[in-house]
Amino acid sequence: MTSDHRRIDAPKLGEPYLLTPGPLTTSYEVKEAMLRDWGSWDDDFRAMTREMRTRLLALLGPGAEDFDCVPMQGSGSFSVEAMLGSFIPKDGKVLVLANGAYGQRSAQTMAYLGRDHIVLDKGDYLPPRGAEVAQILADDPAITHVVAIHCETSSGILNPIDEISEATYAAGRKLLVDSMSAFGAIDLRPSDIRFEAMVSSANKCIEGVPGFGFIIARKSELEAARGNSHSLSLDIHAQWAAMEKTGQWRFTPPTHVVAGFLEALRAHEAEGGVAGRGARYTRNRDVVVEGMRGLGFETLLDDRWLSPIIVTFFCPADPNFEFSRFYDLMKAKGFIIYPGKLTVVDSFRIGCIGQMDEHVMRQVVTAAKATLNDMGVASAAPPAAALKERAKLAA
Repeated sequence: MTSDHRRIDAPKLGEPYLLTPGPLTTSYEVKEAMLRDWGSWDDDFRAMTREMRTRLLALLGPGAEDFDCVPMQGSGSFSVEAMLGSFIPKDGKVLVLANGAYGQRSAQTMAYLGRDHIVLDKGDYLPPRGAEVAQILADDPAITHVVAIHCETSSGILNPIDEISEATYAAGRKLLVDSMSAFGAIDLRPSDIRFEAMVSSANKCIEGVPGFGFIIARKSELEAARGNSHSLSLDIHAQWAAMEKTGQWRFTPPTHVVAGFLEALRAHEAEGGVAGRGARYTRNRDVVVEGMRGLGFETLLDDRWLSPIIVTFFCPADPNFEFSRFYDLMKAKGFIIYPGKLTVVDSFRIGCIGQMDEHVMRQVVTAAKATLNDMGVASAAPPAAALKERAKLAA
């Protein structure tokens, strides 16, 4: 898909660009693929499900033969809960690594499930590090599993999964990865980074639409999960066993979403797979960060932790800046940005994923500059207290 096609795709349909971590701006071809109806029991749809599972496994690269892919209806959080409830034994104990809303959501899920757990909470600015994980595991031999977020989109931080994995397996424990907003654009190869299972969803870096998530897990873990789930509908072993036996989903699948997702997977391959998709997103990030900093905005994170998925910016201290008005004016210019989700300071986020390229990101910066002028904001600099807090926590 060419850069020019991405530049005209959203305006062609009269839609604003979605600068979010998903749902995101999709191609016309993905939308078009959803115009046909499919029978969930039909051989054609079962073949689509097989192709989808095979293509997703191929994204793992070397070592994929030890894994299988199980799609699960619902949002990404459904699949995260399915993973936690299916692979963590009822008598297990979990170390949840949190540095934002999605790590906290995993901890909340563990509480709902009644599974024993502890949380390493790093706040909004910093990632959990391997040495910290190693120390906690050494101090608590009852811990059986570690749960990590690959890209924490509440801040935009890319967590060091490699060193987390190394610490986990050096201590003889197991790692489960929420790669919701990273898989498909950032490598997660089992030949390089060991894990037992990971989850993602259709409406993230593969550039499909919402409707299902998917769990990629070691076959040995899938087999061992029989009877472990707390839930009928979120039982990964039961879903996997049914698909292996019949090729069908246990309950009504999102047929149109699967059709669109297959088209997105083919486009992903044509772009160069994980490396090609990741390179475009990285360029998107670099362009928007440089441009917004040129306007006076500050990023929440130091450069080394910035992901190519989404970037968090501090809200300006200027009294004329009001986020709701900034949002509305940006939307009127064709760009839907994302509110902040931090616990300490006011912020907003700009997503780098979806059917966008660097040309679109330059338009985003131009729109932001015009919007500041419209609002009478003289400076986009954040409050001094926000910078002080960042410096203190990053020290």
